[in-house]
Amino acid sequence: MKLQITKSNIIQTVVVLNILLFTYAAVSKALDFHNFQIQLGQSPLLSAFADWVAVAVPLIEFIIVLLLLTNKYRLLGLYGSFALMTMFTAYIVIILNFSSFTPCSCGGILEEMTWTQHLIFNIVFVVLSGLAILSNAFNRFVIGYLSILATSAIGLVVALFLTSEDIIQHRNNFVRRLPAQFSKQHEIDLGYNSYYFAGIAKGKIYLGNTTAPLLLTEIDTSLKNKKELVVKLNNLNLPFRSLQLQVYAKNFYASDGTVPAVFRGKTGQWYATQMPQVKSKFSNPVFTDSTSFAFRTHKANAENVLARFDEKQSKTTTNPSLLQKQVDGIFDTDGILNYDPNTNLLVYLYYYRNQYIVCDAKLNLIHRGNTIDTTSKAQVKVAFNKNRNEKKLAAPPLTVNKNAYLHRGLLFVNAALMGKFEDEKMWQQASLIDVYDVKIRSYIVSFYVYNIDGKRLSRFAVDGHTFYGIIGNHLVSYKMSYLIHKRLSL
Repeated sequence: MKLQITKSNIIQTVVVLNILLFTYAAVSKALDFHNFQIQLGQSPLLSAFADWVAVAVPLIEFIIVLLLLTNKYRLLGLYGSFALMTMFTAYIVIILNFSSFTPCSCGGILEEMTWTQHLIFNIVFVVLSGLAILSNAFNRFVIGYLSILATSAIGLVVALFLTSEDIIQHRNNFVRRLPAQFSKQHEIDLGYNSYYFAGIAKGKIYLGNTTAPLLLTEIDTSLKNKKELVVKLNNLNLPFRSLQLQVYAKNFYASDGTVPAVFRGKTGQWYATQMPQVKSKFSNPVFTDSTSFAFRTHKANAENVLARFDEKQSKTTTNPSLLQKQVDGIFDTDGILNYDPNTNLLVYLYYYRNQYIVCDAKLNLIHRGNTIDTTSKAQVKVAFNKNRNEKKLAAPPLTVNKNAYLHRGLLFVNAALMGKFEDEKMWQQASLIDVYDVKIRSYIVSFYVYNIDGKRLSRFAVDGHTFYGIIGNHLVSYKMSYLIHKRLSL
């Protein structure tokens, strides 16, 4: 009789504890559902399934509570609590040992626990549920049921983890990975907001200035020391309209595609002579070596096309198949061209659709990749002005990608669209950067760059493990996370 009372007390105590736990957990998730969904969206295990997991978990918890409250189905409720807590325990083990980063915990009093405390807490409830089930009937069949249930629960979590990783990296459904914010290293007030990155070479950052086209500002990577450099050209008798400077390790260039003109000089000497063979008008030039550069120009029908100039052969070649027309071939193919000297890759990123093009320095297509948003067709409306025989935008287009920078095979994209499970307030306070590995067409991670004095990130560059951004009048540097470090070292 004493033995029966002890077993009954064990079962009743465990049932009450589980009812309290799951009632509290389910209610807290339901009352703050949006935040719970956002937290799941940032989970390295469940990002791809956050939509239905956010609904399924509190629903299952409510069902378990109902089962535990009913004498007829109480044992089934204990099996359910055992399985669910085993899944939660497996989830934490993977988070702590196998995930790419550790997210925040999910809600209520439990949010104050560390992940290790969470793990211990969950294990205790797994053991309690198991003891209650075994107290009801201790035999080899029950032990077998518990073993199968635990194995299945762990297997399901592992399968979700592996599947979610593959989806997030290669078939992303617009769910971003946003781990802890990068730490700001240095900051300097430039005094003006007209600066742009001309290049980073030999441990120096070079900034051009749109209001002083032939002035370079050289700053060390600690952002403490700067000096002004005056660039000299051998021909100033040209109708310059948008002269831009680009600095590389050995050479620097001054170019204006509206003239058209390209000047080349030695880095450190700051005197450049004109390359006389350049005849075609161009935009967005990137210099792949000392005698050739890639750029965007126009076909006879005014549609955009990517081209390459080779000084040695004194000719310009185009690859009309690279840019793919969707609406008009002009606005819908607008974008930005980047070159990475470390991998010898060119990447063209569209502004108004979720696609980038990867090719070699001679404009041979390697492959096409996609950014994680879902805008596959450019949303642009074009009107034709008969009097001036020209096309113009009839309405502001939907911008998908604002800007980009290519470094060691990683494409850093200033995204313009908010993804799933993201906080709208954060988008008002910061700019968002998505990072892709263009060599294998995979998404890696995202991070915020916070506004300064109400101003947003306007331009940025990457060198080594450091991200540099121009925000209003300020130049700032951030140390990037291990997620990016390990990709850069591959």
